[in-house]
Amino acid sequence: MLKIEQLVVDIQSSRILRGISLEIGAGELVCLVGRNGAGKTTTFRTVMGFLQPVSGSVRFDGGEIAGRPTHRIARLGVGYAPEESQVFGDLSVAENIELSTWTRPQGRSPRERIDLAYEIFPKLRQYAARGGNQLSGGERKMVSIARALTLDPRLLLLDEPFEGLSPAIIPSIGDGIAQFRRLGLGVLMAESNVHHIPEDADRLYVLERGEIIWHGKPGETYPPEVLRVITGSA
Repeated sequence: MLKIEQLVVDIQSSRILRGISLEIGAGELVCLVGRNGAGKTTTFRTVMGFLQPVSGSVRFDGGEIAGRPTHRIARLGVGYAPEESQVFGDLSVAENIELSTWTRPQGRSPRERIDLAYEIFPKLRQYAARGGNQLSGGERKMVSIARALTLDPRLLLLDEPFEGLSPAIIPSIGDGIAQFRRLGLGVLMAESNVHHIPEDADRLYVLERGEIIWHGKPGETYPPEVLRVITGSA
């Protein structure tokens, strides 16, 4: 589904990604773990076309997407929920969720997509008429993910989906991610807190200073330098 090979990205003449490679298939949950500033968001923004790579390849379903406009990447079936949520405060919850159905008109009907979003996050149905600027951080996060889902994607990029959430909201997000996998969606999730990584994740890539320093199954015996990164102990 998604395959990144030797991706190099600069921002304002600073090298942020240094030849990273990773892949994710349909129905898989793959986690990109690293401290703040390691390059996780840069990876996602490059996949989505917001940033142009210096070199390397980003392939989706076998086709190169690096350098394509963001709206074309979205129309291929790549949904993105950024860390900051970026919910439109002047729009209602219902309007925010509906937006993606306009971006990618093909696929399932808008009504089917919206119904699925509310089925996965039923709490949002109660807030459908509420303005985006009236939501808590956790509620905005749910709206952001639901909006990515109504794109009718085959791959979801979730940047720090659990960051800063109250314990009451975390199970709803976790259950939603599990349902995405059951629907056959690929999920690439970025996290700075290893304790938020689901135990049944297929693979984990550890990113440090723009480089993948380890990959394997969550819960495996980590080398000491990897353990320091994922626990934030150094």
